[in-house]
Order: sequence, then structure tokens, then C-alpha cells
Amino acid sequence: MHTDSEFLSTLKQYWGYTAFRGIQLSIIRDISAGNDVLGLMPTGGGKSLTFQVPALISEGLCLIVSPLISLMKDQVEHLKRRSIPAAAIYSGMAPRNIDIVLNNAVFGAYKLLYVSPERLESRSFLEKLRFMKISFLVVDEAHCISQWGYDFRPSYLHIAEIRQFHPTAPVLALTATATPRVVEDICRLLEFRHNAVVHRMSFARKNLAYVVRHTEDKDSELLHILRSVAGSAVVYVRSRPKTREVAKLLNESGISALYYHAGITDTDKDIRQKAWMQGDARVMVATNAFGMGIDKPDVRLVVHLDLPDSIEAYFQEAGRAGRDGLQSYAVLLHNGLDSRTLRRRVADTFPPVEYIRSLYDDIAFYYEVPIGEGEGLTHEFHMDEFCRSFKLFPTQVESALNLLTRAGYLNYREAEDSVSRVVFLTTRDQLYNYTNTQGGEEVVQALLRTYTGLFSDYVPIDENHIARITGFTTDFVYQILKLLNRQRIIHYIPRKNVPRITYVRRRLLNKELVFSPEVYDHRKKQYEERIMSMVHYAEQTEQCRSSVMLAYFGETEAEPCGQCDICRAQSVKPQAERDVAQIILNVLADGKTHPASDLRFDGIDTDYVARALQALSDEGKIAHSGEGFSLLS
Repeated sequence: MHTDSEFLSTLKQYWGYTAFRGIQLSIIRDISAGNDVLGLMPTGGGKSLTFQVPALISEGLCLIVSPLISLMKDQVEHLKRRSIPAAAIYSGMAPRNIDIVLNNAVFGAYKLLYVSPERLESRSFLEKLRFMKISFLVVDEAHCISQWGYDFRPSYLHIAEIRQFHPTAPVLALTATATPRVVEDICRLLEFRHNAVVHRMSFARKNLAYVVRHTEDKDSELLHILRSVAGSAVVYVRSRPKTREVAKLLNESGISALYYHAGITDTDKDIRQKAWMQGDARVMVATNAFGMGIDKPDVRLVVHLDLPDSIEAYFQEAGRAGRDGLQSYAVLLHNGLDSRTLRRRVADTFPPVEYIRSLYDDIAFYYEVPIGEGEGLTHEFHMDEFCRSFKLFPTQVESALNLLTRAGYLNYREAEDSVSRVVFLTTRDQLYNYTNTQGGEEVVQALLRTYTGLFSDYVPIDENHIARITGFTTDFVYQILKLLNRQRIIHYIPRKNVPRITYVRRRLLNKELVFSPEVYDHRKKQYEERIMSMVHYAEQTEQCRSSVMLAYFGETEAEPCGQCDICRAQSVKPQAERDVAQIILNVLADGKTHPASDLRFDGIDTDYVARALQALSDEGKIAHSGEGFSLLS
């Protein structure tokens, strides 16, 4: 049995801290004692230390299941810098490199091994797992195992199966977002034993002010907020094109910004993320693809230009502000159209059952799969081409495919984080005699200088990186690699982010398809409830914003935060609108014309300002022109 002093000594030796925070030590004690543990900790609560510290002083290997490739890579890199033996296995790695890591794990080379949940379905991984000495299993983002969680991942349902290989190893499940219903699901689906313990850390963030601004001009409001609140910021939008548009607006307005979404290359993701992390760009404009595992403590502001579709998603994204404990702001810009748009997502996410049945037939026609055939066959699925052929909309098609997957008829896998691969077909000596058109020699030399093992196995490469080394464009490098492939100098497999559809069972008549309540009706109802909770959060004007969110997560006795827009508005209510009017008159007393942006005040709701301006105008005390407001003598 390990002691608190051992835990503290390990913490100080490797991380330099002299004390644990919140419920960290309680979780560490219980997992080290062999208990199954669920840790509920808000973003920034220090989840990683709850397993990294006990992993170092436990005998054997800590196996961490995480859905986030960027987080796995980042944590392994940080652990290696601290001389802690760690590794990760994720999509995009060459099979030979995966075998090396697995063999090293079997022979005890690591204290921590990170894997994706999909890896647990691999036969080769399970065969090696039998021979690993596992100290305990960690399930990060554990809410993904629940059908009622906002981010359900079917692959998480296989996690409990690996307990049969190491039945005495305890399980530590961690999440930053879980309702009481999801908590029950996590414990049940991970087969927690009778000794299981649940540790809850309040989700309250005392340094984070939640604000909802109702506005019809979101661009102007965004600029005003960014000019009012200094420091690093994240701006979340729903669509990929909008990330580019908003970043362009900010840069043209003198605010340095980058954009980020799942469609940009891995190299661009790394470059932009590092630039933002280092402060070279102040604002990251992004879809929800950005943020998971990003450990930047000094984010002062997170702004949402669009409504997320759940409180859980909003809480997690907003919670990336103020992880250093200093005053920060989470601002949601909202208008009436937002709520209507969000409600329409229900129909897009859960199209009618007849639509799903019809799509099932369209897919069979597309791939020429006859009734009673197709089981086990996999096809690449080109969404744009399919939608053009059948005059369908991608959003509903993707939703229908996901429902067919849940129902067990198809397996639709979205584009994976794949990489290009190269292996040399010639020997080094033969390369000395190689001559080629312009660019070939430079690309070959760049490959040889940058990557090892090219003559023995396929090696993941990055065309963007080779382009930077050679000074060529990425497209030119791609063309040269294809030419080298035709000349049999190399075998080049370009990255291929194409989703796939697998027939899990033989093709049926569409009337034979059955969608159980668990697959369709119950999930649709749950989705509607999540959306309505988000709409309520944005539209209500009576309850503390923080209290509304905490009640959603089961903390029903939370005190008002005193700093959200509702709390601040209520604090100025007794002063009446004439006091707000006096503040406005004081600003206009200089005799100048002031734009509306000058008449926004911290702690005073914009609705109060609007009413006071109207009252002053009606009383003939101020005038309004196209340029703004001025005092009438």
C-alpha cells in the first residue's frame, strides 16, 4: 500500500509541485488501493496527474484509452521530457512501428501506454495485451461510453471486454462532463466492482464569468469584446468556411487571428496550434475540432458565435478559458435565429425512418449489392458524388448512415487521421545512379535526410514538410512523388481521407429494417432535451448562468456566481434605469458624438443601456444620428 508521502514525493520529483489540487489525491489513493474509480473533474482540473503519478510508483504498465490523437501525442511528449517512459499507438502509424511499441510494452519498457478505443478491437493488440503486466486501466473522456452522453463512441463499448485479460487490474474513468444519468452508464458499462468509488469535483469555475450577449450584429459585437478583454482568445463557430471568414475579419481589423478546422492538413494544424500557443497569433477561430487536449492556461476569453447543441459541449469549450485561475470570460453571442437554427438540427440528425430505409436502398443501388448479398464487403464512400447522384443533402445522409450503423446494418466509418506512406524499391547504391527531371533529386534527398527505415518498410511522410525543405510547392512535391512511383524508385501511397461503408450483415429488404427505441426514439428524445437545455440557457434572463449549468450536471444547490450577465444585471436593477441614464449622460458630457460601442459598460446588461437611451431620447436629452449619440443642450 503506497503512502501519501510517496505520492507527493513523485509529484515533486517529476512535476515540481508540492501539493495536489482538489480531488486529485483522493482519486490517486483509491486507484492505488485497487478500487475502481470514477473521477468527475472540470476542464483544467488536472485529470492527467491522477493516473500519471500512481502509474510511476505502481508495478507494471498503466494503459490509457483516449479518443484524442493530439492529446496522446502531446502527453507522451511531455512525459518523455520528464524522463518518464511512455508511448502511444494511434492511426497513421506504420504497422512495423506499432509492433515495436507493443513488443516493448510486453517487455516492460514503458510505464504508460496510450491507445485509441478502436485499437481494442484489433486482434493483434489483444494478443499482445495478454502478456502485458497491467497496473491499472484508464478511460479518458469516459462519457463517450454512454448512449446518453453528448459524444457517444461505439468503440468505447469494447473497453470492458479487456478486463477479462486482467481481471484484478482496477479501472479509473475520467470525464469533465457527465450528467447523473451518464455517471450511472459509465459505472455499469465499465463493469465497476462493488468497491467502486465516485469522486466529484464541483464544476463551478469561480474565475470564469459566463455572459450571453443578444445581438443582431455579431461581427461588431465580437470586435468590441476582443478590444475590451485583453489576452489570448478562442472564437468558436459551427462551419469550416466561417472559420476563414471570421479570421479574415479579425486580421483586417488589426487583431491577429488564425483559423482551424478538421479539414486542414495535419501540418497546418500543428503550425497554427503552435503559433497560437506561443502567442504569435492572439485569436484562434475554430470549429469544435479544436481544443481537446490543448493545455494553454492563459486563455482569457472564449466566444461562441453559434449555439452548440448541448450544455456539455458548451461547458467543455467555454472551460478552456482561465485554466490558470485568473479572471476570464466565456461569451455566447445570440439572436432569435440561432435558437430556430438549432431546433432544426433535430430533423437533420434524426431524419424520418422512411428516409433512412430509402437511403439504405440507394446505397445498395450505388454499390450494386443485391438482396441477400454483401455481408462483410467494404466500399469507399464519396459523399459528394453520392449526394449528387441521388440529389440528397450530406447532413441528413451522414445522420442516416450513423443510425444504420447503430442499428447494426452497416458500419460507416468517417475519414480517419491517415497519412501518406513511402517505401524505397531500390537500394541506396542504385540511387546514386538516379537522374530525373527537375525536382526529383531534391525530393529524394529530402526524404533520405528526414526519415529513417525507408528501405525496409513503409514510413509515414508529410508532403508539406518536404515542400518546406525543398522550397517547392506541396502540389509539386506530390507530382514528383507520383512520378517516382511510376518510375519504380519508390512505392508512394498518398493519404486517403475517404470514409468507408461496410455491410455488417447481408442486404435486406428495406421494410425488414428495424430501428429499436434505443437506436432512434429514445436517442431523438434525448437529443431534443439537450438542445432545449442549450436554448433555455441562452434565452432565459432570470437565473444565474453558472447555476443553470451546474444544475444540469446535478449540482442543484449552487449559489449564484455574482459575475455572469444575469447576476450583474440583477445587481444594477435596484439602481433603476435612471442611474444607467446618468452614466450615459456622463459619457456624452464631453460634447462629442459617441458611437454605440462607446456606450457599453461592464456589469450593465445591454438591454438596460438600450432602454435608458430610448428614455433619454424621448425626454429630448440626447440625439441620435448615423454617427452615434450626442448630448442636446
